[in-house]
Amino acid sequence: MSLLKCISPIDGAVVATRETLSAERAVDVCTRAKAAQKAWAARPMAERIALVRKGVAIIGEQTERMTRELALQMGRPVRYGGEFRGFSERANYMCDIAAEALKPFVVEDSAAALRQITREPLGVVLVIAPWNYPYMTAINTVAPALVAGNSVLLKHSEQTLLVGEHLAEAFQAAGIPAEVFSNVFLNHDVTAQIIAGRHVNFVNFTGSVRGGKAIETAAAGTFMAVATELGGKDPAYIRADANLDAAVDGALDGAMFNGGQCCCGIERIYVHESLYDAFVEKAVAWVNQLKLGNPLDAETTTGPMANIRFARTVREHIAEAVAQGAVAHIATLPADDGGAYVTPQILTNVTHAMKVMREETFGPVVGIMPVKDDEEAIRLMNDSDFGLTAAIWTADAKAAEAIGARLETGTVFMNRCDYLDPALCWTGCKDTGRGTGLSVLGYLALTRPKSYHLKKEV
Repeated sequence: MSLLKCISPIDGAVVATRETLSAERAVDVCTRAKAAQKAWAARPMAERIALVRKGVAIIGEQTERMTRELALQMGRPVRYGGEFRGFSERANYMCDIAAEALKPFVVEDSAAALRQITREPLGVVLVIAPWNYPYMTAINTVAPALVAGNSVLLKHSEQTLLVGEHLAEAFQAAGIPAEVFSNVFLNHDVTAQIIAGRHVNFVNFTGSVRGGKAIETAAAGTFMAVATELGGKDPAYIRADANLDAAVDGALDGAMFNGGQCCCGIERIYVHESLYDAFVEKAVAWVNQLKLGNPLDAETTTGPMANIRFARTVREHIAEAVAQGAVAHIATLPADDGGAYVTPQILTNVTHAMKVMREETFGPVVGIMPVKDDEEAIRLMNDSDFGLTAAIWTADAKAAEAIGARLETGTVFMNRCDYLDPALCWTGCKDTGRGTGLSVLGYLALTRPKSYHLKKEV
């Protein structure tokens, strides 16, 4: 056993401390989950859906708790009211489509034979969730996994220990058995052991590239599926025909919201040279309106980064870029303490030789480069080890579609960014990982096909 400790970025206070499970205890939890899964899957789907919806509704009655605990654990300002809107949208959409997504695919149903493909739950689904959007990223898999008839073990980030507990309390209060949905505190070694030992049947991991590699290594030879959403360096392209004000507002919000700590946040912006100077001027004015401060203050628009070590990476990337010739446009804010409170920054005169344009910074800084045309923009957008989302601001939908077809990414946005549409598949490529979440495809990932060829005539 070891201790997990959530340190508040607000003031360094300890928010929560939890003991991790021993390997023996973790295996026991998995065994109980596996035993309970059969009875859970045998319940009518409508009943499973109703219980999931009830769990979501209970969280909805506790949004004040959600909002305050998020501020304490990872620094999200209370003015934004937590995550219930997206949390509810995703969970309820997956409930809405479940019957259609999971119905048998009938090839033949005649007097001679029944030939069909059905979907069966995988068994025990291990969800390893991140701290940056801890409710929404967890529910992406938790809701459809439960609806499909799986048991779920939720292992949350050390930075957001209270979130896993909150979700488990709510869903168990709704009537989902504790063995069917359990919150677990695990260290890395025990997590690897239960994966390698086949004590779970599917792993969904959201986190770092290094963490994703560790999960895949643990699963090697088990033949279980592993879904990963790892790093990102998502680009935005502002075409010459873009609505400039809308592009500035959308792209900068995508870069700076949540302290830049968004899986699909904008970390690189490429602007057509005809709009470049005006875009930079407006972008600087946009960022200068942000108020950095204590997230419990209703006036604060951007809080501290979730952990001082994340802030250290941001400062290192900015310092390296400036040393190599980049220009920093935002003066250090009074609340910037050299620790978790980081001044949001815009950099120009950047190149792809700089870490800030190549490595995942995951903080409130964005580099802006001019481009001469679509071809240069496409080349630079694809010049990355990552591929989660890419955003294009333009008045020409056909051009956006044509550009999108050439981008190495999981999602293409036009005139928006940083949003998960639950009707669309959430996926990535390259070092961002692989997997399919949300949409009908999310259900296919959480179930396995079984074929029936029943010959009726002998």
